[in-house]
Amino acid sequence: MRPGSSLALAVLALGAALGAPPALAADPAKAVILATTTSTQDSGLLDVLIPAFEKRTGYFVKTISVGSGQALAMGRKGEADVLLVHSPADEEKLMQDGFGVNRQLVMHNDFVIVGPPEDPAGIRAARTAREAFARIAAARALFLSRGDSSGTHAKEKGLWKAAAIDPEAQSWYQQTGLGMGDTLNVAAEKGGYTLADRGTFLARNKASPLRLAILLQGEAKLLNVYHVIEVNPARWPRVNAAGARAFAEFVVSAAAQELIGRFGVDRVGSPLFFPDAGKRPDSLGL
Repeated sequence: MRPGSSLALAVLALGAALGAPPALAADPAKAVILATTTSTQDSGLLDVLIPAFEKRTGYFVKTISVGSGQALAMGRKGEADVLLVHSPADEEKLMQDGFGVNRQLVMHNDFVIVGPPEDPAGIRAARTAREAFARIAAARALFLSRGDSSGTHAKEKGLWKAAAIDPEAQSWYQQTGLGMGDTLNVAAEKGGYTLADRGTFLARNKASPLRLAILLQGEAKLLNVYHVIEVNPARWPRVNAAGARAFAEFVVSAAAQELIGRFGVDRVGSPLFFPDAGKRPDSLGL
């Protein structure tokens, strides 16, 4: 594996201990380390995509599910081969700094603001996320932030900034430091508001109903776009560049895009993600 990457070495050791497929133990070149967001894991999408990729290519994927910020940091350190993330501004910085190559549009869903059905801050009446956040602050209603440098956290901070509100020192603003699924659980338990990606909310709510309702949705600013990025082998020669390329090509392939477009229909009655490979970014308002 790559020099200085104790995480990558630990990943292979763990795989061997857990009885990883023979291809991984016999041929490290067939192991691909994917750093991705908790939303792709918590929604269940990876449970569909990764087995299909492994069957089609013979590669074995080790998934590290963290916030987009952490996934991108792993790419900068050469601790992953390929990234599937949803934090556009941070992704662009990664590319500008030369740590990523071949960034491709994969899919989108959107963010929603959820909270207790009785809606003590009255955000159902809000027309924009900016207004909704202002109402939450004015009511001093509990808000649960992931606080984990994820793409969702970055979006949330941008919405507070747009509302000209700094919630950091406020008693009603709490950071969980957890992924999306766990943050939804905390919000439901405490009767608070949070920003969530629609896919994870619908999947979690279907699996185990949460005492949360979607209270604001549909604004263009709440679009949630995912890209796949290969870690630059010129910066980190020991990354599995061939495996990263194979994974990237798979997730933008017609077969994977069809899986993405169907995912969730049988569970919640509608797709949790919408395939976008090959589309122009400006067609999504990017």
